[in-house]
Amino acid sequence: MKIIGVDTVRVAAFPNLLFVRVQTDEGFVGLGETFYGAEAVERHIHSIAAPKILGEDPARIEHISKLLEGYVGYAGSGVETRARSAIDLALWDLLGQAAGQPVYNLLGGATRSEIPIYNTCAGGLYVNSAAGQSVNNWGVREGLYEDLHAAIHRPAELAQELLDQGVTGMKIWPFDALAEASRGYDFSRREITEGLHRVASIREAVGMDMNVMIELHGLWDVPSASRLLRALEEFDPYWAEDPVRSDISGGLSRVAANTSIRIAAGETLGGLPAFDRLLAENGAGVITVDTTWSGGLSVARKVAALAEAKGIPVAPHDCTGPVALAACVHLSTAAPNVLVQETVRAAYAGWYGSLVEGGADVRGGVVSAPATPGLGIRLRDDLLNREGTTIVTSAAERSSLVSS
Repeated sequence: MKIIGVDTVRVAAFPNLLFVRVQTDEGFVGLGETFYGAEAVERHIHSIAAPKILGEDPARIEHISKLLEGYVGYAGSGVETRARSAIDLALWDLLGQAAGQPVYNLLGGATRSEIPIYNTCAGGLYVNSAAGQSVNNWGVREGLYEDLHAAIHRPAELAQELLDQGVTGMKIWPFDALAEASRGYDFSRREITEGLHRVASIREAVGMDMNVMIELHGLWDVPSASRLLRALEEFDPYWAEDPVRSDISGGLSRVAANTSIRIAAGETLGGLPAFDRLLAENGAGVITVDTTWSGGLSVARKVAALAEAKGIPVAPHDCTGPVALAACVHLSTAAPNVLVQETVRAAYAGWYGSLVEGGADVRGGVVSAPATPGLGIRLRDDLLNREGTTIVTSAAERSSLVSS
């Protein structure tokens, strides 16, 4: 089997999302995905990545992963790594289709049939534009499953609503606006009162039945993050995520030393060495690897194994797109040290279905991977012909596929 084409698919309504399809001469088509800077990743794929892999055997996933590391860009989650991640997911999808097996079987087989989930309380338009993660790009609005609006205006009701659906974990970010205003360098007790009140209202309404994760988006400096977490300790959060940037030397370990709250980190890192350094720092109690930013399943599965060797659980990141969630759930099904799987109700119960068929099955507070071959997810047929869809293709000459 040989790779004969690489397609990128962008949808105007979701400008940060990029799908990648890898086509073979035996008719299999693998689907991958990445998120953020979609046009830049698309250009890198067609100018640099696709020419390197056209004509290659798609089953040689580790070989292709090394081909795509490149001379620069391998030590982070930038354009090169996001492109490699998307292609990598497509190759695992292809391998599963060719073998007639779900990807979790190729990763060592299922260690469980379902994984507990938590709900990241985003809305349907969260980080939908190219402006990045900021208050101005939250897309806050009212409506069904517009959980960011609910987390701001009625967090206690939202917590009860999630529990009624069987969801026992929720992630909120009540301090981002303050962090952006102060550049993360300072706050007064009065300024954090509103955010603390949101957390307190959840505890008052549902007690300890809800695991509350506090997202901090790496916006704080070390002293301020430490102070903020100490103020949160009375509410016993399940974890605090990215209190400082993961690339601050010793930052996470210094914050962790000053709080009883478990620290989660890792979603923005790319490449196995970055996670090795993160684990060596002994600051993170949960690793939040992202399959579409870290280097694909090829890297994410190694991250999970590395964390397992150090006695640290993994909670794969997903607040991006439907293929990312599908890939995460295959990893979560196979890796024995996965703690919980991130999901976004506004996405899987909302816009995911307008783009794809199949994928992860979320219900009753748990998620399970499809048992169909590959990742078990495909683009809707009508998406490729839909107004606002842009498809770019790199194709190989048939003559170049003949083995020498």
